[in-house]
Amino acid sequence: MSAFAELVAATNFSFLRGASHPHEIIARAAELGLAAIGIADRNTLAGVVRAHVAAKEAGIRLLVGARLVTIDGFEVACYPTDRAAYGRLARLLTAGNRRALKGECHIQFDDIIAASRGQLFISLPPAALDAPFAERLALLSKTAAGRTYLAANFHYRGDERRRLGELAELADKTGVLLIASNDVLYHEPSRRRLADVLSCVREKCTIADAGYRLEVNGERHVKSGAEMARLFAREPLAVARTVTFAQSIHFSLDELRYEYPDEPVPPGKTPQAHLEDLTWAHARDRYPEGIPDKIELLLKKELALIGRLDYARYFLTVFDVVRFAKSKAILCQGRGSAANSVVCYVLGITGVDPSEIDLLFERFISNERREPPDIDVDFEHERREEVIQY
Repeated sequence: MSAFAELVAATNFSFLRGASHPHEIIARAAELGLAAIGIADRNTLAGVVRAHVAAKEAGIRLLVGARLVTIDGFEVACYPTDRAAYGRLARLLTAGNRRALKGECHIQFDDIIAASRGQLFISLPPAALDAPFAERLALLSKTAAGRTYLAANFHYRGDERRRLGELAELADKTGVLLIASNDVLYHEPSRRRLADVLSCVREKCTIADAGYRLEVNGERHVKSGAEMARLFAREPLAVARTVTFAQSIHFSLDELRYEYPDEPVPPGKTPQAHLEDLTWAHARDRYPEGIPDKIELLLKKELALIGRLDYARYFLTVFDVVRFAKSKAILCQGRGSAANSVVCYVLGITGVDPSEIDLLFERFISNERREPPDIDVDFEHERREEVIQY
């Protein structure tokens, strides 16, 4: 069986285009023994988490990407090679969504160029190869030298040999490599009927009136390496390159973890040091006659655990919100398990001295649970919007 990786596959997260769920695409790719499967939905990363879970269960390598479609129709599948490149791709999509109405994404070609560092690109050619497309392909190739490819899809047309020849010639002229793909819309041929219905919903027409707005055949499904090698017998390197392409990507969603937003702190201080300074200063205000030994020990214990678990920024955020509310005379009160914390008490987040009640601090935060504590703060109903806006 010929080694092959499908690098351009859409799922139902390509709204009104993809006709299969991520797990269906993944399962079919694994069943056919593909070297890898690339999920690239239209201007979104929305389906990659489900695809990631499904790929782990199926035991197949997943490439995480997005199909970037500019407002004037240039299309390219973008795959980040590392964590930093994934961040640039996510920011590009965020910017595109913020420029548009809900459900749309406005991306410019210049946005793709600006976010190109660390990305691998597969340019999707239009039906008619024209000069504007060739110019953009050449510019993308110059910007992402050695990381830009041109997709070759087998359309089962009478002039297929001529078109593949034109694509190969354009690839040579623009300095990119030809790479085979099936531009997948569904996992198996039987989904073609659903894909047609989706097209009609998108185009606001009936099946009877759709005409050329529908796909001409049911071939845009996941294919085996042997089948792709047969279809691209005249361009065998285009199939082989799919595996090389997949091997050059080192990014996986396993690298991602929750990262708390940066909390502003005074110059030269870490969040933990700033939290400790605030805590001791407010502790002296809470206990003007001297901090009791028991409270001092509890504060040291809590601050050490907060530092070990890297939760200082979270405490600083809650403290800042409560500080704002109090500065505007907005009634507020911390409650729940946060009442177990001496740090929350001295910072004014809660109002009950934990030393006067028999509560378990580990109910609020513990080293074993390895998850951020839950600090609930109630604000007076009539002025809660002021706090939200702040």
